[in-house]
Amino acid sequence: MNIEIIGFIAATITTAAYLPQVYKIWKTKKTDGVSLIMYIVMFCGISLWLYYSLVINRPSLIVANSVTLIVVSMIIFFKIRFK
Repeated sequence: MNIEIIGFIAATITTAAYLPQVYKIWKTKKTDGVSLIMYIVMFCGISLWLYYSLVINRPSLIVANSVTLIVVSMIIFFKIRFK
């Protein structure tokens, strides 16, 4: 099995883990239990992972980190917007 396929599967599962939080915030418009600091730190870490992915040219990491960065950005936006 191509190792890149395993990377895409892992990336899909990991990125999907954030979606229930986005959905819950979107539906309830409440972010009381969401830590802004935690998601800012995640944003910074994922940004660095994306940079690293681009440097080593790994498609699975590039896609995963790009999508995860968008999802985490949405959570940060919602946290600020629905305060």
